[in-house]
Amino acid sequence: MTAPEDLAPSAIYRHPSDSLFGRVLPRLLHAPQWTRLRRALSRRWPMPVLASDVREVVYVSWWVDVRHAPPPPGHHYVVHEGRTPYTILSYHHGRFGPRAAGPLRALMPSPRQSNWRWYLRRDDAPQGAPVVLFDRNVMDQLAFVAGARAFSDAMQPHLPTRFEHEVGADGGGHTLIEGGQGSAPGLHLQWRAAEGPAADAWTAAFGGRDALLRFLACQDEAIARTCEQRWASARIDLPVDIARLQPLQLQGEQNCPRLQAMGVDLAEGLAFRLPTVPFRVVSERLL
Repeated sequence: MTAPEDLAPSAIYRHPSDSLFGRVLPRLLHAPQWTRLRRALSRRWPMPVLASDVREVVYVSWWVDVRHAPPPPGHHYVVHEGRTPYTILSYHHGRFGPRAAGPLRALMPSPRQSNWRWYLRRDDAPQGAPVVLFDRNVMDQLAFVAGARAFSDAMQPHLPTRFEHEVGADGGGHTLIEGGQGSAPGLHLQWRAAEGPAADAWTAAFGGRDALLRFLACQDEAIARTCEQRWASARIDLPVDIARLQPLQLQGEQNCPRLQAMGVDLAEGLAFRLPTVPFRVVSERLL
């Protein structure tokens, strides 16, 4: 058995192209002097609340071995028969920017984003709501990638060369992420609308369909590993109505080198869709 990986190296940014700009940008984003200054300023002026009208969220979850990354102190993985859930959710933002901008937020761009995550619980609240542990994050607009990395510890996204996330009127669609020479992970998922409840193996592990969906979709905190091996936490507001979640069925060719390296059979993924949800990033802190 290989040793558990540290997530800190995966937070390091590598630009998709080897141009002069692509070589200089990671040095700027990882500059320790700016990180120290930004953290000092944030203690006096906390980050503003960010808001987005998120749409077409597609969750796909698998069971993975718990040894692939150690949890932060004071937390533990949610484990069933030696494995833990792992979810990739991809979506379109809607006018993502400071909530205080009010109507001017309509001028903000709407990038695509994909979050790759495990699920934790606090040691002192083993039955509480799960906390997500970020493994990878991807956004398709350089301004958002650079802005998040320059001003956040908990959100360290990567920029792909290609990012498609499309959901048709019939509920079918696909997600395609290509990292090129950069640090963004590769992904290709296809799905169609489905009928019926989630797979029995999943519902049995959580005591029913509603409990399963609440676990996978309803969180208020996300934790990430920073490049310099610290832990950061972001508080979020994501009021998911599980009655609006729609089952999907994976189909066709699936590809994800990251998960396949963990020994995951991608065809066994549990998928569902959330058409719309308001999203807020409330606060952030180092643990």
